[in-house]
Parts: sequence; structure tokens; C-alpha cells
Amino acid sequence: MIISLHSFGFKYGSQVADYLWDVRFLANPYWVPELKPYSGRHAEVAAYVLANEAGIRFLSLVEPLLVFLLQEHAARGREAVSLAVGCTGGRHRSVAVVEHLGCFLVNRDLSPRIDHRDINKE
Repeated sequence: MIISLHSFGFKYGSQVADYLWDVRFLANPYWVPELKPYSGRHAEVAAYVLANEAGIRFLSLVEPLLVFLLQEHAARGREAVSLAVGCTGGRHRSVAVVEHLGCFLVNRDLSPRIDHRDINKE
């Protein structure tokens, strides 16, 4: 099965996918001057977004849900599943979540395709 993970910014329009998760509730590095220039691929930004109560709780719910969804789709012969994760600008929070989920899936011997549509936009 082809698994595609996409990050995007809602301010540039929504992303078409089988599943779409809005992560604008997570801590926003945009408002932290020393983090703002970097993307969610940077360890400090990812930690700011995910290593707090809301981020940890979100991942604890999303990871088993993602495994369940992929297993169910695979069992029914689905050839592709796409997940889009959106935040305001598509540079920090959604990128951090997609990168985390990509590593999560790789650690389960899956090979997701990752696309960060708006990572280079201001």
C-alpha cells in the first residue's frame, strides 16, 4: 500500500486527502522569535510542538488510530491511503507532526511518502 503524508497551511488552501487532521491547537513556534525561522524538521521546533502535554496526548491518540486505519485499509486491499495534516502556515506544526508520523511508520517497516506543500512559504 502507498501511504502518503502531507503537511500544509490552511491559509494557502486545504489539502485533498483521505484523512485530514487540523493541528492548529498545538503550540505555535511562529510566535517564538528564535524558532520562527526554522521549520518543523528542526529538532527544537519539533520539541516545542510535540514535547508538551497537548503534543504528547495528541500523539498517544493518533499513533494507534493511524495503525488501525492502515491495517483496516490493507485488509481490504486498498492500494493507497493519504493523510494531510494542516496548521496555519504549513511550516512548523504540521511539518513536525508529519515528520514524527513518518518516523513512526518507518519504525513499523512502512515506507510513507512525505510531502510538505507549504514549508518554504512565509
